[in-house]
Amino acid sequence: MHKNSNNLRVLVVGCGNMGKSHAMAYQELDGFEICGLVSRGESKFMLNKSLAQHYPLFDQYASALSETKPDIVCICTYPDTHCDYAVMAFEAGCHVFIEKPLADTVQGALKVAKAAEKAGKKLVVGYILRHHPSWQEFIRQSQQLGKPLVMRMNLNQQSQGAKWLVHQHLMQSLSPIVDCAVHYIDVMCQMTRSKPLQVSAIGVRLTDQIPDWNYNYGQLQIKFEDGSVGWYEAGWGPMASETAFFIKDVWGPAGSVSIVAGEAAGAGNSDNIDAHTKTEALKIHYSALNEQGEFVKKDQWINLRDEPDHLQLCKREQLFLLKAIDEDLDLSASTRDAISSLTIALACDESVKTGQIVKL
Repeated sequence: MHKNSNNLRVLVVGCGNMGKSHAMAYQELDGFEICGLVSRGESKFMLNKSLAQHYPLFDQYASALSETKPDIVCICTYPDTHCDYAVMAFEAGCHVFIEKPLADTVQGALKVAKAAEKAGKKLVVGYILRHHPSWQEFIRQSQQLGKPLVMRMNLNQQSQGAKWLVHQHLMQSLSPIVDCAVHYIDVMCQMTRSKPLQVSAIGVRLTDQIPDWNYNYGQLQIKFEDGSVGWYEAGWGPMASETAFFIKDVWGPAGSVSIVAGEAAGAGNSDNIDAHTKTEALKIHYSALNEQGEFVKKDQWINLRDEPDHLQLCKREQLFLLKAIDEDLDLSASTRDAISSLTIALACDESVKTGQIVKL
C-alpha cells in the first residue's frame, strides 16, 4: 500500500449511486485521496455531506481536471459522456476507472482503449462481478458441466421515484439490455470461452416517458461457436414485475448450476443495488443416471452467505486498480473483453430495432 504522502489523487466524476459508492471506497482505503467531486447537478453537494470530510466541488469536468491535476479519474457519469471524459483524462496523464459500459458505441470504446495505450496509463472498467468471489465460483462450476452450455439470466428492476428518474436518464442514451447486459454477456463469455457467432433480440416500449426510439424491456439470445446459447432479459420501470426477476442458471451435459438467492430475489428487492450481485447459495445438479434411469448423485449446495456487499465490491475494484498501477499489470485482455461484451450488447440493440438476426 502507498503511504499517506504518496496517496494517488482521485477526481470522482458523477456523484450518483456508483459515484457515491466509489467515493466512499476511496475515502476508506489506504493509497487513495479524493481531490474533487464533479457533477452537473446537486448530487455532488449531497455526496459531500455524506462523506467524512468535504472535498472541492466542480460543475465542469474540464476545469476540474485542469485545476486538481489528479492521478486517477473515476468516471461514473451517464454512458454518453464516457468516451470523451476518458480520452480527456488519458490526455491529461491520468489513470482511469470507468463504470460500464466503456462507451455508448463500439467506435467510442476503441477510441478509449487506444487513448489508454498511447498514454501508457491503466484503464479499469467497472465489471463488478469479476471481483465477486461467489460469481467467480459460479463461473468455475459452470465450466465443469461440459459443452454446449445453456445460460439463462435476467435482472428486471421495478422502479419508482428517484430510481425511475435514474432509469429514464439512462434511457436517454442506452436501452436496459445494453446498460445491464454487458455484465452478463461478459459472464457468459467467461463461461464458454467460445466465439459468439450471432445474436437476436426483441424489445418493447412500455412508457412514453422515454425517447420514442428506445424501449424499457428487452430480451436477447446469443449463439456461440461451441454450440452454447445464452439468454438475458432486462426491464426497468414502475410496471415491471417482481415475479422471477432474478434468474441466474446454467445447464450443460453433466448437469446444471443455479444461483439460489432467496432473500435477494424476494419481493421489493428488484431495485436494491446490493441484491443485484448477491448469490447466497449455488445449487449444483448432476445429470448422471444409473441403470434404472435414476439420478446417481444428490444435488449439492454451496452456501455463499459470507459475501461482500456493494461497497465492499467497489473497494475490491479500486484495490485492483491500485494493484494494476503498483505492479504495472497488463490490462489489455480485460479491455478487449469489455469491448467484446459491448459489441455484442450493441448488436442485440440493433437486432431489436431491425427485427433481424445480427451476425458477429
